Amino acid sequence: VEQCLYGLLLKSANEIGNALAEHVSGSVSGFAALMNEKAVQLGCKGTHFTNPHGLNDSEHYTTPYDMALIGRAAFQNETLCKIDTTTIYRFPATKNAESKTISMGHKMLYSTDSRYYEGIIGGKTGYTSLAGNTLVTGAERNGVRLVAVVMKSRSTHYEDTKALLDYGFAVMEKAGAQ
Repeated sequence: VEQCLYGLLLKSANEIGNALAEHVSGSVSGFAALMNEKAVQLGCKGTHFTNPHGLNDSEHYTTPYDMALIGRAAFQNETLCKIDTTTIYRFPATKNAESKTISMGHKMLYSTDSRYYEGIIGGKTGYTSLAGNTLVTGAERNGVRLVAVVMKSRSTHYEDTKALLDYGFAVMEKAGAQ
């Protein structure tokens, strides 16, 4: 399961999302029902899931606010944050395959990348033809934790996320100074 989570979170391996869903609840639809229950518990009001990976489905939808609620809950999980901030992971060799190395898709985690952002505690990239680029990112600085959500972007998701986080940290710093 841990190796599956690395594949799912670092590379958006949708087939792994389906496999984990079947492992947890016996079916993709059964897992989607659990996701919907959890979304309601978190206070989501504009979300309905039909699958664990977010691929296009007319009955699968959410809002930036709801994704922020989900992200806030997810970033409280230390194991998720550990996996979600790993930039390179090596799957061990098996009887049928050599070891394989994968890298994180979220560019704000790489200190050598111009999009790097200090304090990232986790995040998830996404893309579908209907949703465009999506990005949910958690960051923490000076004891302040923020979640930024960008949806329906056309390749500005990293700069938009940076702007949201910079704004949020500036507001919190100013509020703390008063």
